[in-house]
Amino acid sequence: MFLPKYPDSPTPPPAHTHAPTAPAPIRRSLPSVAIDKNTIAVVLVGGVVLTALLAAVAVTAISVAAAAVVLRSMLRDHNRR
Repeated sequence: MFLPKYPDSPTPPPAHTHAPTAPAPIRRSLPSVAIDKNTIAVVLVGGVVLTALLAAVAVTAISVAAAAVVLRSMLRDHNRR
């Protein structure tokens, strides 16, 4: 009932003959980028700032989680009385 229906005479696959083509063009390399002391300083300062921000977010998240645990235990003890 749900069997696929194939054509009566399938067409044969085309015969491809690979003709030699012209050699691939030579790709030029990317232009050189001058890296000076200012570039290195900017990258280092940016990395330090981003690392400090990530550390600040992590410390804040840990302190908020600790405060939530303390408040939860205080409220649980308060409700039991």
